[in-house]
This record gives sequence, structure tokens and C-alpha cells, in this order.
Amino acid sequence: MKSLLKTTTFLLIFICFVFNYNCKSDKDSNKPNIIIIYADDLGKGLLSHEGQDIIKTPNIDKLATEGLRFENAYAGMLCAPSRASLISGKHDCHEEAFEITPAGIYKNISNRRMTFDSIQTTINNTLSPISDNQIFLGQVAKEAGYITGQIGKLEWGFAATDQQMKRHGWDYYYGYLDHVRAHGFYPPFLFENGKTIHIEGNTLADCGKSHEPETSASYKQRWDMTGKGIYSQTLFMEKALDFISAHKDQPFFLYFPTQLPHGPVSIPKVNPAFENDDRLTQIEKEYASMVTLLDDNVGQIMQHLKALDIDDNTIVIFTSDNGHEIYYALEGRVHKPYTNMTTKDFFDNLEHKYYSELAGDVFNGNDGRAGMKRSNLQGGIEVPLIIRWPKRIKGGTVSQRLTANYDILATLADITGFTKPLASDGKSFYSELNSAHPISEHEFVVYSSFEGPTLITNDGWKIRTYLKKDVFALYYLPDDYREENNLANSYPEKLEILKTKLLEACDNSLINGLFNNKKYVKL
Repeated sequence: MKSLLKTTTFLLIFICFVFNYNCKSDKDSNKPNIIIIYADDLGKGLLSHEGQDIIKTPNIDKLATEGLRFENAYAGMLCAPSRASLISGKHDCHEEAFEITPAGIYKNISNRRMTFDSIQTTINNTLSPISDNQIFLGQVAKEAGYITGQIGKLEWGFAATDQQMKRHGWDYYYGYLDHVRAHGFYPPFLFENGKTIHIEGNTLADCGKSHEPETSASYKQRWDMTGKGIYSQTLFMEKALDFISAHKDQPFFLYFPTQLPHGPVSIPKVNPAFENDDRLTQIEKEYASMVTLLDDNVGQIMQHLKALDIDDNTIVIFTSDNGHEIYYALEGRVHKPYTNMTTKDFFDNLEHKYYSELAGDVFNGNDGRAGMKRSNLQGGIEVPLIIRWPKRIKGGTVSQRLTANYDILATLADITGFTKPLASDGKSFYSELNSAHPISEHEFVVYSSFEGPTLITNDGWKIRTYLKKDVFALYYLPDDYREENNLANSYPEKLEILKTKLLEACDNSLINGLFNNKKYVKL
């Protein structure tokens, strides 16, 4: 009997070797790979399947056609808190949910006044110790048996350290560790697993950040390629594809926060589709090319998954950190600070709300909604969310579930089989991907903004604050896409009910929802 067992074991090992079988456990072999592509400042209106008629996004459109599209998804109003919510699973209206480090601290290393190690020490000493109970996105996947990687723009907040990145659960990371330098696309150095990686040909301390608004001088500066050797997105794509290839035979989780299409505008060349487009100014052509490059990158990733034959069992999540922002202001065309091009009134988003047609935005990046990035209006916080998983999801599916970016942590836990308790404000939407899973829904979601916090209910009611003037507005979104009809006086009881819920969500202090990025703050 023992002889037979030894012979059988030998034969199994031999078969695996000869035919290159994957001899992992059934548990590991059934786990799906997971990729989150996190676009930067990508409003829903920039996607052609959402109605964009100038820029074509066929690869992102294909994700929607072959996967699940959420039509009621939200994220933060600004990069830093939104990314922190994503990886921590906590909303940004808490009195003390997570800490965000100072904006601009990495300018010191750019100017060579501080070493990388001294900046890391400064940031780590500024922050309170991370609680042992806090669970992060990368940590969930890592502890569930995944190889984890983060490649691209800053993972969270305004600045991060090697210590934080490891605590967040990343086996591998490559890219920026700061908010300020990531506004340029030609970094002289990036960071890889705690090491400074110098980029040959890139010599500009500000990473080649261009100037706004558009003038003849800024155009000349933008296209002066001295010291601009390698475009950062090219580096990120190479690393992302390499990471996928290296771990194709084991479950992996890749978080890929891109810089695109965040400005200031920077692109190595204008896409041929826009070169002769008379509808666009020169800088609008360049911005459109940034969106197109993002779409091309999505196509490259999908093609790579197919080439490696891991496409069917890879979950691809595509979303954005916040709503639309304009980086192509030009005198007489569209102005920053945002101004009504006819009346010349500044958009204060109270008496004068931002709308694309009033501002002259040729792209209508917020898809006709009121407001932009930084606002608690829909244009600032409603985002695209698409999930493709051929093994489970029927193509062309649409979900109306009220969904927050801080739901992704809980969902990832369900997907990976993570079993520890989660101190999260999110609710898993795994039931949307797997009909056998118990349904978990929000009563409401909440977000902060520079104007104040907002709350949206699962039946479409929205309370919005404008704290500078102690204003509370009430909208019913299913009948008011553009947030034009304030129903506060018509439904005073509903307003009071939602005020109470919002106050409780903000730990009984609405001022917590007024985000302040001038110093590090607890959110």
C-alpha cells in the first residue's frame, strides 16, 4: 500500500512538471486576481458610454459592456480624503477616522534640503500610531493569501512613507509617495520598496509641472522638453504589466492609481484623433489626449490579461477618486476660478452653481450635473464604477445600488475570503457580483467637502450643507438630476430627519465635514 502511495505521488509530481500544471491548492487556484484602476479627476461625463461625444473611450466602454456598471456610485470630493477612504473603508466625516499628512512636505526633498530618510522620519513622527485594529485594502488581500502591489500615483493622503506602505499591506510598490510632485509627469526620481529610483533624462525638481491657465508662455514652457525624458505613465504601465506577468500563476491584487487625467495638462504628443478637431483649443486637444491615453492603458491591461490566459478569472474594477476638474482654462473660453462666461459671476455653488454650459466646458465632464471637484454637489462626488469579472458577471449589467468608494474594502474582504472583523463604514456589494451572497445595502452614504458634508439616502434624498452661510438644502435626486430644486421649505420634516442623521454620521460635529488641507488633520 505504501509503495502504491509513493508511486501515485511521484506520478502526480511528474505530470505537474511535464505539463506545467498549476499545483496550487484548490482554494488558491479558485481565487480571482483583482485589479483596481483608479483614475484621477475623471468625471463620468468624460466617458463615451456616458454620453461624451468628443473623446472616445472604447476600452473603458468595453469594460462596461462586458461587466457591471454602477449608476449610483460616490467617492470623495478631493484626491487625498477619497484615497484614504478607499484604503481604510472609512468615510471622511469622522472626527477621528484617519490622519492625512501635510501637503507639500516632499518639496523639501525635491530641493535637496532634506534626505528621503529624514522626510520619512518627519512624517512618521507627525502621525499618531496606526491602531492594530485598523485594516487596510492591501492588508486584506495580503492576509488572504494574495501577492499585493501598488503602482502609480500616491496611494493615500498627501504623503506616505515606506513604513506606512508596508503597514497598509503592500508586498511591492512603485511610484510617488507625495501629492505635490505627482502634479508633474516627468519625475527625476520615484520610490520602489523603500528605495529611491532615479529616472534617467528627467532632471526637473518639480517633475515638469506646467502652469495654468493657458497662455503663450505656459504653452511654450509645457512643450519645452528639456529635462523631460520619460513620461511617468509610461513607467507605471511597464511596472504594472511586469507585476501581472510575474504573478500570473498565483492570486494577485494590483492597485493602480494613475495620474491621468489630473492636470496640469501634460502629454508627450497630441493624439491624432484631435490634431485637426476645430472644436478644440490646443490645450483642450492635449487634455483630451490624456483621457485617451488612460483609455489606451486600460486596453493594454486587458489585452495583457488575455495574452496570459488569466482574463476570465481576473476582476477588474475601474473607478475615479472624485468628480471632474478643468485644467484647460483659456481666456474667453473657460475661466479658473470658475466664472459664468456670460454674466461673469463667480460660481459659489450656492446662489450661482457651476454647470458646464455656463462655464464654457466643451467636454461637459460632469455630465450636466451641478458642481465640480471639491464640491458636495453631484459633479464633485458622483463617479464612474465599473466591474468586469467574466467568470461571474453577465456583461451589460447595470446596478442602481447606492455605493460608496469606502465599500470596496468590505467587498474585497468578501471576494478574497478575509475573515477578520472590519472596523469599516462600508458595506460589501459582493451580492452584486455573486447572487448567492447576502445582500448588504446602505441606508445612506456621507461625504465631506470644502462647502460642508452631505448625505444621500438609498431612496434618493440628499441633504447638502453650505457651512459658510449655515445653509441646509434638500434635493430629491431621482426628479432633480441637476440639483436645481431646493425642497427644504417644502419638506421640513424630512430635512430635520436628515439633519439628525448627518450630525450623527459626523460624530455630532458638522464642522468635521469641512475638510481643511492646509495642515494635517484628523478626519
